Amino acid sequence: MAVLTVRQAGERLGVSYSTLKQWIYKGNVRTTRTEGGHHRIAEAEVERLMSRAGQAPRRTHRTRGGGVLMMVSGRNRLRGVVEEVRREGLVAQVRLRIGDQSLTAVITRDALDELRLKRGDEATALVKATEVMVAKEVLPEVEPASARRRA
Repeated sequence: MAVLTVRQAGERLGVSYSTLKQWIYKGNVRTTRTEGGHHRIAEAEVERLMSRAGQAPRRTHRTRGGGVLMMVSGRNRLRGVVEEVRREGLVAQVRLRIGDQSLTAVITRDALDELRLKRGDEATALVKATEVMVAKEVLPEVEPASARRRA
């Protein structure tokens, strides 16, 4: 289980070091302590806090594997774990698990090969859209009986 320092967890959560320390002191964040008394926060706890706040996970510039994730101007970043990869002809389908949700993307086979994505890898989905639509099911209105008799 990977653990983060308070500063690293704060960067992921988008809050300052001092804010996160206050949350820890209030008992809102579960931590473990090192022999030296320093707080460490499990990645699962950071993801729990992010999902509770409805935030998309944030990553620092450097990834755990030592690679660099370039800075991107888009704010719709969703970090997840690759659940499934399907290859067919020139395209590939990648399904990410993001919290308790799943996102499916269709990318080129070349892009998949270049990224070397496989099941269990961490990956970030960048969502770019000019429009976002929200829908809600609406029940039909019932006409009063008096209005139906007049018709």
